[in-house]
Amino acid sequence: MDHRLPRPLIQKVDCVRLYVPDLEAGLAFYRDRLGHPLIWRAESAIGLRLPGTDAEIVLHTEQRELEVDLKVESADAAAARFEEAGGKVVAGPFDIQIGRCVVVRDPWGNEFVLLDARKGLLLSDAQGNVIGNAPPCTGG
Repeated sequence: MDHRLPRPLIQKVDCVRLYVPDLEAGLAFYRDRLGHPLIWRAESAIGLRLPGTDAEIVLHTEQRELEVDLKVESADAAAARFEEAGGKVVAGPFDIQIGRCVVVRDPWGNEFVLLDARKGLLLSDAQGNVIGNAPPCTGG
């Protein structure tokens, strides 16, 4: 019997999204008091650095639920593989600014986001304002 595991679907944690009612108040707490530097900011979200990783804390004003975003090579392929394994696609796959995204639920009700960065990570100016996307990384 062959006991080799398939190639892991999830590559790494992309971000943990936390709701805040006011971005400036969120910055005052997470950046100014807890020390997480600003990476980027958009109209309704802010990305903060987690040390020792390229994962982020994303503060946003859109939805109250905690969200965990996990990076995959391809959101479309991940959606198909997740369903084949017995999970459920809740939404998507759909386009996002950095690539493609799918919301999934495992057989035990855990819901999370699988995303790829095929369009490249966010680029920001000196103040952290998003000004576009970096060229996508094609290496493994």
